[in-house]
This record gives sequence, C-alpha cells and structure tokens, in this order.
Amino acid sequence: MTDSALKLTIDNGLARLVFTQGKRGNPIDGALCRELNEASVVLSEHKDVRAVLITAEGPAFSYGGDIASFLTKLDELPGMIKRWTSDLHMAIARLQRMDAPLIASVHGVCAGGMAGFIAGCDIVVAAEDSKFVAAYTGIGYCCDAGSSVTLSRRMGLARARKFLLLNETLDAGTALAAGLIDEICAIDEYTARANAIATRLAAGPTKAYGEVRRLLLSAGSQSLETQLENEAQALARCAGSSDAREGLTAFAEKRKPVYTGQ
Repeated sequence: MTDSALKLTIDNGLARLVFTQGKRGNPIDGALCRELNEASVVLSEHKDVRAVLITAEGPAFSYGGDIASFLTKLDELPGMIKRWTSDLHMAIARLQRMDAPLIASVHGVCAGGMAGFIAGCDIVVAAEDSKFVAAYTGIGYCCDAGSSVTLSRRMGLARARKFLLLNETLDAGTALAAGLIDEICAIDEYTARANAIATRLAAGPTKAYGEVRRLLLSAGSQSLETQLENEAQALARCAGSSDAREGLTAFAEKRKPVYTGQ
C-alpha cells in the first residue's frame, strides 16, 4: 500500500507503517486519517501480521493536526473534524484490538493527536532529541485520537491532566519518567532498537499477545468479576493454540520455542 500520507509494507510477519509527509511535518489531515483507516483494515485482515512498527520520515515525527487546513476552513471545521475523526478513531480502535503489538519509533517533535496515537502503542522507543507536545489547549482545542484514554493509561490520570491542561512540552527524559515512552536511545541507535524489538515480537506468540492487549484494554472498565472471567476465557483460548503447545513442549525440552503466530 503506497500513498501520499503513509506507506505500509509487510514482510516476514513484520508490518512497517511509515508516515511519509515529512516535508510537511506529517500532519494529521483528511488524507492521513483516510489512509490510516484503510491501513487498519489491511493490518487487521492480514493473517500474517505479527507486529507493527510505526515510524515517520522527516525531521519531526508529527506536528499533530493540520493547522494550515484549519485556517482556510474555519466555518467548516466542526463538520470537517467529525469526518476526519470518523476515519482516525475507527483506525485507532481496530489497531488497539489486533493481536499484533504496536511499536513506535519516535524522533523530533511529536505533538497533539500523534502524541496520543503513539501513547496507544505497546512499546515506544524515542530518540534522545524527541519532544512530546500536548498542543491542544494552546490553540483552544480539547484532545482526540484516543488521547484521553491512552495518555491517562500511560501517565496516570493526574499527570495526563497536567500535560494537557498546561499544554506542556516534555523532553525525552521527562516523557520517560512520566511513562509516556518506554526507552530512550541515541539518535543513531533508536531506529535499530525499535526494529529489534519489533522483530522479536514478530517472532513471538501472536495470539497470546492479542489476548494480553485486549485484557489490558478492558481492565479499567470492567468489574473485578467480569475481568477475571475475561482472563479465564482468554487463557483458555491461548491453551488451545499451537503456540501454547509449542511453548510448553519447548520448556519441557529445554529449548527455545519456535512460534508461528497460530
């Protein structure tokens, strides 16, 4: 899949989703929202996808919403935002419910909705030059792209509230301490590190990863009894998988398991 806002390739179980509008700062606009929605369909339907590595071209990961487009259509903005988020939010929902883990490799500025988007990834590796900008209230807007959920789950509700209300900019070290990212690497090393993590996950027990991802997604909204039953049902599904049998057998035979994602 090749288009103006992003590029998607899939090879040996590892999908690579690249934002390709680096010269424009990879803005979140109508084109990106539509293409990300289509990419989510492809990824969720492609049975061979076992991990997704998300990267971006250009000096910044993303400056967030396309303010240039906003300024030219001020009277049309409410309807335009509803159309864009229809695609963007559907894409995010699909990606969150997949078996395949999401790994983000971030550099430069990551602002607004894109900060919320990467906060929804399972593993976030950031270059030491990264800066995470809340952005929304700086232009009189509230948050979207799942930010109210993803930021509060990663940072905690109080820290996410402060980040958003005060329109903070977090450097890589502060973002790590707040839980927004998982690792910091040198500028010449972060890409290789994220790729290594994605490659490792792409060779892992994909069905188990999917169950873990969905259990964590529902953990904050279900009663204890319901979540315990969700865990039991998920574990039973894992027990019937080929990878679980391979994992048990490999453990007994004292060898490294070879998972197929089934």
